Amino acid sequence: MDYLVEFNTTIPDDAPPAEVEQRLAGETTRVAELAAQGHALRVWKPRPEDGRQRALGLYRAGSDEELAAILDSLPLRPWMEISVTALAEHPNDPARSAASAGRGRVARVES
Repeated sequence: MDYLVEFNTTIPDDAPPAEVEQRLAGETTRVAELAAQGHALRVWKPRPEDGRQRALGLYRAGSDEELAAILDSLPLRPWMEISVTALAEHPNDPARSAASAGRGRVARVES
């Protein structure tokens, strides 16, 4: 199942700079690992910039519980507010229409 995840990160004012650096670096590494595993599909930065640390992510997991475990594995998770929306296919999705159109085609091979 796919999920749209909104992240709002607030780094505590009293967080030690070394911990902040460690968590930020760890976040980059962990998201790359999740992408390689097929869980983190896309990440966007919402506009307009408003000074907050926000992100939108498209994630894939087998269940709500698996997604919760994935999100809990993020190093910045203790400093995040997260909102999750489970997604379902829509009959008017252009990507779905394009995929259906390609299935009926016969490839022509010239020798």
